Amino acid sequence: MTVKKSPSGPVVLSWTPVAAMAVVAVVDLTMGPGVGLLPLVSLGPAFGSLVGGWRRTAVIGLAALLLCVGLGMYNGLFDRPRGYTAMLSVAGVTGVGIAAAVMRSRREAELASVRSIAEAAQRVLLRPVPLTAGPLHAAVSYTSAVAEARIGGDLYEVVASPHGVRVIVGDVQGKGLAAVETAARVLGAFREAAYDEEDLVELGERLERSVARELEDEKFVTAILAEIGHDHRVVLLNYGHPAPLLVHGDGTADFPEPPAYALPLGLAAHGGPGPDPFPVPFRPGDQLLLYTDGVTEARDERGGFYPLAERAHLLKDPDIHRALDALREDLVRHAAGPHHDDAAMLLLRYQQGADATPGTPA
Repeated sequence: MTVKKSPSGPVVLSWTPVAAMAVVAVVDLTMGPGVGLLPLVSLGPAFGSLVGGWRRTAVIGLAALLLCVGLGMYNGLFDRPRGYTAMLSVAGVTGVGIAAAVMRSRREAELASVRSIAEAAQRVLLRPVPLTAGPLHAAVSYTSAVAEARIGGDLYEVVASPHGVRVIVGDVQGKGLAAVETAARVLGAFREAAYDEEDLVELGERLERSVARELEDEKFVTAILAEIGHDHRVVLLNYGHPAPLLVHGDGTADFPEPPAYALPLGLAAHGGPGPDPFPVPFRPGDQLLLYTDGVTEARDERGGFYPLAERAHLLKDPDIHRALDALREDLVRHAAGPHHDDAAMLLLRYQQGADATPGTPA
């Protein structure tokens, strides 16, 4: 289902200048010049500068000036300073409105440029995951909490390496450009280490060293690593991240919990054991949803968290992308407003009868 945005707001604003001038004209003609509303014709160009370019504002200003002249002549106001004062008011407001429209157009152009740069950064940082990797099909959804942004502090990647299909989903503490910079470092280290390291634990240790060199002031990154081989199981390594949702072929679902949660990446210096890898059965027909806490912590109007386990049935669509879209749309409806945290979801589906060699695109 596609949610369409209502254009009622811009349409109302576009007709506001005409409506304002019409109201002033009707009141002036009905009640006479004694009411003194003629200078309010300048509301037309004032409202006109809010929507559209400077040319539209100038046209509305010219129409307002002509209306002011017509009403002034009809009421016989030009034998007194009052009529000329009204004209000066309309002309002055029109000039200011044109200047405001020019400045607004420049700001909109700058915003469009910034957004295009953000989209280019997204393609570099959060590049599209491969549609297939070994026996898996993959789909991803990302929603940033920052207005007008396409990227934030959540990260994900899928790498078909010689050691199996390796996956990371993580969440950087904080928001804004600093979080984006940290996410870029983690992804860069993962993309390189996923090919080089034969063991998943060694891959995690390499990420820890990379993050620890960069982060300061007890910043950290929660993350979960996954490795899918040819033995119908997924090995998980959890660094303080929410447990993934495993949807079995028969429709049942559960959250594979690690034996013990380890500290997030970047906090190894505080002591404590590192994460232990734990295998989970992952067979043809199963699905694995890795996500960030922006999903499960999304609240509805009554403050209730998103019930992810109860929404597992939304992932039954044969098309993996439509299945994830259905879950994302349900999440948006539940949140009933803008997200207060980044929300990333990565869905992996083990295809029936697909037992390709790990690391080989299907």
